[in-house]
Amino acid sequence: MFAPGHLGELTRIIPFEMVDEVLAETGAVQRRIRLMPARVTVYLLLAAALFNELGYRQVFDRLCAGLAGLAPVRPSGSALRQARQRLGAAPMKALFHLVSGPAATTAAAGRWRGLRVVAVDGTLLPVPDCPANLTVFTRQRLGNGTSGYPQLRLAALVACGTRSLIGAVFGPATTGE
Repeated sequence: MFAPGHLGELTRIIPFEMVDEVLAETGAVQRRIRLMPARVTVYLLLAAALFNELGYRQVFDRLCAGLAGLAPVRPSGSALRQARQRLGAAPMKALFHLVSGPAATTAAAGRWRGLRVVAVDGTLLPVPDCPANLTVFTRQRLGNGTSGYPQLRLAALVACGTRSLIGAVFGPATTGE
């Protein structure tokens, strides 16, 4: 776990080989050597979900904190944003489909009369206020006007016993759960 180049728990749970396979499947492997390779960008986005209160540069710092002695070059915020845009959504979606689903367990936890107990829940998430998002997502109506950012709806299906995410769908806030 502390070997050079290892990114801690993220690479234990989602190994390099799995990420490389997804990148190859989706055609997202970089064509030239860059400061932020596609594989590192995937781990950056996974870490960003864990540290959602931080910006990309701070997440990158946390991601590389265990690489003492290797001194990776710290990319600018713009370089990290461009790496995310180059990667696109397809590799992250493919990785989600690869790792989502009920966790294998021998325990009867989360079962009732032999059936898996699941929960469905939804939430609204703000998205950037840009013309492209406004064509799909709308601002919510409030008592005194509209919300500041367009919103999307996330509905998720979770196994109650293992708390593993089985599935998730995103859509406009106007679509119900």
